[in-house]
Amino acid sequence: MDNTPTRPSTSAEDYVKVIYDLQERGTGPVTISGMAERLSVANSSVSSMLRKLTDLGLVEHRRYGTVSLTEAGTKAALSVLRRHRLLETYLVAELGYSWDEVHDEAEILEHVVSDKFVDRIAAHLGDPDVDPHGDPIPSAEGDIAERASVLLSDAVEGTSGVVVRVNDNDPELLRYLADIGIGIGMTVTVVERQPYAGSVQIVVRARAGADERPRSLGLVAAEALWIEPGGA
Repeated sequence: MDNTPTRPSTSAEDYVKVIYDLQERGTGPVTISGMAERLSVANSSVSSMLRKLTDLGLVEHRRYGTVSLTEAGTKAALSVLRRHRLLETYLVAELGYSWDEVHDEAEILEHVVSDKFVDRIAAHLGDPDVDPHGDPIPSAEGDIAERASVLLSDAVEGTSGVVVRVNDNDPELLRYLADIGIGIGMTVTVVERQPYAGSVQIVVRARAGADERPRSLGLVAAEALWIEPGGA
C-alpha cells in the first residue's frame, strides 16, 4: 500500500508557491490583485482559486482581506519550492543551462518529478543551500535558511555589499544583468540614489582586487537585486 501523501493539484501548487514567494520577498501584504498580476490571470480567477484552497485548508483569506498560508499550505509551498530550486540548480550545474533559461523549465518539471528523484538530485549536488539565483533551497524537512539582506533599491548611499539574490521571474532582466556584468557574489556599492530619475548609480567589483565598474541601474533592476550589506 502506498502511504505517500497526496500532492495538491498543479494549480494549487502554483498558487501556494506564489503566495509563499510574495511573502518571502517581503514586498508587502499578499493581495488578490498582487497575485493576479504575478500569475497573469484575472482577479476573479484568483478569488475562485482561493476559495478552493481555503476549503482544502491551505490558505486563510477573508473577503477583501490579505492572503496567508496555513501550516499545511506553507508545507506544500516549501515542498514545491524545494523541487523547483533544486531542478534549477541541476539544470545549470549539470546540463549547461544559463540562469535565464531554467525558471520556465523548472516550472514544468516541478509538478512531475518525485520527491525521491529530487532528494537524489540534492545528494548528487552536495545538498546546496541556494539555487543559481541565490534563492534559499528548503531542506527535505521544510527548513529554510534565513539570510540578512536588503533590496538594492532600498540601500542608502554609501552601502556596500555582496549580491546574494536575484529575482528570477523575468528572463529578459536576468539576461540584461548578465550583459552588464552583475551577478551573484559580486560586490556593489551604492554611489547615488536618483529616485526622481528612476535610477541608482552603483559601482560593481567582480572579485577582490578587481577593478570597480560604474553602472546605472533602473529601479526595476534595483528592485530585483538583494545584497548582504557589509559582506564585501
